[in-house]
Amino acid sequence: MLAPIAWRVPPRHYGPWEQIASLLTEGLVARGVDVTLFATADSQTRSKLAAICPRPYAEDPSMDAKVWECLHIAHCFERAEEFDIIHNHFDFLPLSYSRLVQTPVVTTIHGFSSERILPVYEKYDRHCHYVSISQSDRHPRLHTTATIHHGIAIDDFPFVETPEDYLLFFGRIHPDKGAAEAIDVARRAGCRLLLAGLIQDESYYSEWIAPHIDGDRVQYLGSAGPERRATLLGNAAALLHLINFDEPFGLSVVEAMACGTPVIATNRGSMPELIRDRENGFLVNSPDEAIDAVRRIPALHRPSIRQYAQKHFGADRMVDEYLRLYHQILKTDNEPPGTLADR
Repeated sequence: MLAPIAWRVPPRHYGPWEQIASLLTEGLVARGVDVTLFATADSQTRSKLAAICPRPYAEDPSMDAKVWECLHIAHCFERAEEFDIIHNHFDFLPLSYSRLVQTPVVTTIHGFSSERILPVYEKYDRHCHYVSISQSDRHPRLHTTATIHHGIAIDDFPFVETPEDYLLFFGRIHPDKGAAEAIDVARRAGCRLLLAGLIQDESYYSEWIAPHIDGDRVQYLGSAGPERRATLLGNAAALLHLINFDEPFGLSVVEAMACGTPVIATNRGSMPELIRDRENGFLVNSPDEAIDAVRRIPALHRPSIRQYAQKHFGADRMVDEYLRLYHQILKTDNEPPGTLADR
């Protein structure tokens, strides 16, 4: 299991790719699979930890990210003959190593940061096995072997029957994620708003977010780690997820629903795959529609929202689907990888 090294596995705060690598690794180990996790040396796992990078480079500005990424990826591929499968969660760079080894490479595409990275995926298309994390994120120029939605540790998100009186924004403070839109909708709906997340764009925060933070109607709580995440999500009347891009998945969306909390989301990207409009949340196309959705929150049934998340987004389901994929690949490793996508 080749994890990123920007953050620890599992992450202390932000780090969705590392979080999925952790849940999948631990789920496989629980099923008796022999897993070696390539991650930072401070990572925590019941698998065999293989680490050459001492700590996450995102937490230590003195580290050169490219240097440690090269050492980290090479560390995995130099041991390729020890493994039946290499599962890459590191985006496109490890693909350039894939023809140097005989071991099949599965790559979970956690989204495309830019069309500029597509030539690498195209070069190794049909040689590597690509997994999309939503139907909406399957790229038309690539052969995708499978689509597997992310899973979460449902028990880490206790159900809350009676929420408090605030709306919540939970995610990166970045124009893509819609923090400014959440502030506007909460203000116009007459609701208190809590914001939690890593500041990824300082100028955006300074210009669009900070002027509205008053410590009362709008509060910024900083980056919320696992110990605070469930409490914030569970006690919210609703999660505002008013994104400005085609998000490939959205872990906070299913984490909120696991607590019974409905989600009001922009109808883009994977959101229609995660949210059933007017059942476990609302899909909206404008601020006015979002404000109307806030007013209709009481009509939703929080126990049913929790049950939907348990059925569709548990980590066990995700692990089962990846195990089936691994078995398919090992049975057909003499066939071009793209052929599995047509079955």
